Amino acid sequence: MSERLSDQLRERAAKALISYAIFRWESAAMLALTLILAVLVPIKVPFLPWWLWLILGTLGEVGVIVTSLYDPAVRERVVAEMFREKFNPREIRNKEYRTRIEKALEYRKQMEVLLQHTRDGALKVHLQATIDDVADWIGNMFRLARKLDLYGLDSVLKRDLQTVPREIQALEQRLQNETDIKVREQLKQSLANKRAQWQHLDMLDNTIERAVLQLDDTLSAMGTVYAQMQLISAKDIDSGRAQRLRADVAAQINSLHDIVETMDQVYAQSALTQTWTEEREG
Repeated sequence: MSERLSDQLRERAAKALISYAIFRWESAAMLALTLILAVLVPIKVPFLPWWLWLILGTLGEVGVIVTSLYDPAVRERVVAEMFREKFNPREIRNKEYRTRIEKALEYRKQMEVLLQHTRDGALKVHLQATIDDVADWIGNMFRLARKLDLYGLDSVLKRDLQTVPREIQALEQRLQNETDIKVREQLKQSLANKRAQWQHLDMLDNTIERAVLQLDDTLSAMGTVYAQMQLISAKDIDSGRAQRLRADVAAQINSLHDIVETMDQVYAQSALTQTWTEEREG
């Protein structure tokens, strides 16, 4: 079984936090100050050994790193930046889809803030699990938004949606007026091919419309989950409210996954039918 997206992101977040802690400006300042003191102070104060400042500097550096790793504000900022890098809204050209991803990332960020301000215990464990699920949720949202963006830029698809109905109408008119048997048979075949092409184009168009609605519904559901997370208290763990919240998130993840898979299948079938039709007409 492949590693979950949330697990991958948690591992990346840990590495990002460590990297931030080591390379933040306070660490650089501590290193520079340590080297300066180790060189200059023994000259002015001979009875203070140079290695003492190295020890003190090392302890200070460890303190900076540990403080960074356990600082909620630092974690929130680093994780938020990592998510925006992984699911970069700027990769989506369509403004409406891009805005939805930006809002989803903001919900995720605020959930992380809520988590960092929750005391350790069962409630925090459940909130962390829910946020991990939300990572997969956003991943599917981003995937769906990119596909919608891609299909929206498909000039061939736009052209066919406009021209195929007119071509069907023209073939039907020619068939009514044609008297030659062989030509009529060819026209019937061409008409059948065009109708098959239109059927898949229409299915794809309807699927895209459903996907846009699903994206809106998902964003609304994410806002609801965030509101519920704010209302959940420790006593709700035993009542099953937290478990039901995770079940709601899982249902949304599955819905997004299904609509993405459907779009892929219908689009592939539409492209195959178009190619086959063009070859037959050619």
